[in-house]
Amino acid sequence: MTTFLQAQMPSTSALFSAYASVSALAMLLRSIFHEFIPQPLRTYLLNLFHRLFKSRSNNLTLVFEDVNATGIGRNQLYDASELFLSTKITTPSTDRLKISKSTKDKTLTFRFEKGEQITDTFDGITLHWRFQCQESPKHRTPTEDDPSVSTSSQEIKFFELTFQKHYKSHVLENYIPHVLATSKSLKDENKTLKLCTLGSRFSCGNVYWDTINLEHPSTFDTLAMDPVLKSAIKADLDRFVRRREFYKRVGRAWKRGYLLYGPPGTGKSSLVAAMANHLRFDVYDLQLGNLIRDSDLRRLLLATANRSILVIEDIDCSVQIKNRENYKGNNSTDHNNGQFYKPPEVQVF
Repeated sequence: MTTFLQAQMPSTSALFSAYASVSALAMLLRSIFHEFIPQPLRTYLLNLFHRLFKSRSNNLTLVFEDVNATGIGRNQLYDASELFLSTKITTPSTDRLKISKSTKDKTLTFRFEKGEQITDTFDGITLHWRFQCQESPKHRTPTEDDPSVSTSSQEIKFFELTFQKHYKSHVLENYIPHVLATSKSLKDENKTLKLCTLGSRFSCGNVYWDTINLEHPSTFDTLAMDPVLKSAIKADLDRFVRRREFYKRVGRAWKRGYLLYGPPGTGKSSLVAAMANHLRFDVYDLQLGNLIRDSDLRRLLLATANRSILVIEDIDCSVQIKNRENYKGNNSTDHNNGQFYKPPEVQVF
């Protein structure tokens, strides 16, 4: 029996000869693959091979980026998820957290570290949240000095929500609305008014809002203003808030405009702060002179939140207005040599 097995086994030299033949064939096929097959076709074949032989996963992952699909404006799901997970961020399962506190904050602020994961349960379903950051490819973006040479990159933040695939319908129809409703309740209970100004840094060449807490003491009770005018403004604000559904029903944008004018120090900013404290609306402070492109203005306006106050400062100094009457005072207008005039002095109302 042993003699028969030894007779059937190949010799060592035969094994090495077979190995050399297989290696030579593999090198030949590799050379043909890289030299005679175009790069796009090679990429397609490799991806196809990977899809055919990769292991099938039973999990589904949803990605919530910090900006919406158009790249303009915030993603409501990301902001809601960040606020929702803030109540679970200090669970024992977390390993790394970012912690900060400004001089005006009363409590510590916790934020996610890159790659940090939190596990949540909902109706018996286990859901895994993971916070990720990645840098987008660099883009050439125009600047005020040279519209063609600025190159910058943007950091994209996003949450990954992973769960088993057969729970997809339940998660989309019940868990996601639960996250949105919980975050809205938390925002209403613990809302801190924010003052949003133009960011000091540029993200991918685009302007953005930079926020701080608004802790202005001005209220309608402390505001030095004519009592009749003060009552009229408060009544107008309250009526505007109550009639939101009316605006929607008649097809009009839910907005209200006020023109505040007067010399510096006459209480314009204090009135805005009093309106914000009365309505519990965030304040967005915009100076048109700091914007270069129309797209920047559109991006900023789309990034403003609902139930907020947009303050456009020094609007009379942001543009040059041509006088429609010529310098001599007759009724004709010289469009080529139009004079620029200084806005007249006005009184604060």
